[in-house]
Amino acid sequence: MIRVLLVHDTWLMRSALTALLESAEGIEASSACWESAPDHAHSLQPDLCVVDADCPGSSRLPEHPTGQRCELLVLATSCRPGVLRRAAQARALGFVNKDASPTVLLNAIRLVAAGKRYVDASLAPDLVQAADMKLTPRELSVLALAAEGASVPETAGTLRLSKGTVRNYMSAIIRKTNARNWADAVRISSGAGWV
Repeated sequence: MIRVLLVHDTWLMRSALTALLESAEGIEASSACWESAPDHAHSLQPDLCVVDADCPGSSRLPEHPTGQRCELLVLATSCRPGVLRRAAQARALGFVNKDASPTVLLNAIRLVAAGKRYVDASLAPDLVQAADMKLTPRELSVLALAAEGASVPETAGTLRLSKGTVRNYMSAIIRKTNARNWADAVRISSGAGWV
């Protein structure tokens, strides 16, 4: 029996996907929103977490709090390499497009629960782009604060940098994202899921 914890912030989607998983042979499913996922993972001790990587809160992909091995499979949309990069950094083994059929999802769950990698072919180009991301971790930090509306002085204070250094990072981000200006860089990066 494969114990699956499904993590999604939309109740209707969470319950529908859980019902789908429960109807499959050999799968025992439970679900949680992002906020309660750590508690559910602790009590359920799942073999696999299936998470919607596009939901708010998904930037903190779940780690199993008990230290027990728990594989990770993410549901994602194409053209969002930043989301896939965060999932890969969280050691996800499975990547399924949200437009995939239920059969594809069930097959991926069985493979990932067995410790095998599964990458939906439609997400493969985004994974390659995610691995080739040009922004440094510090540039991503500056970008994330700017996307939240932080000013240069606020960003400098938060990251303990000088205002000039923040501006230098901003210029590098504009150049690396091929943006016209700072607002365009934030738009491009947000659309790609980098922030």
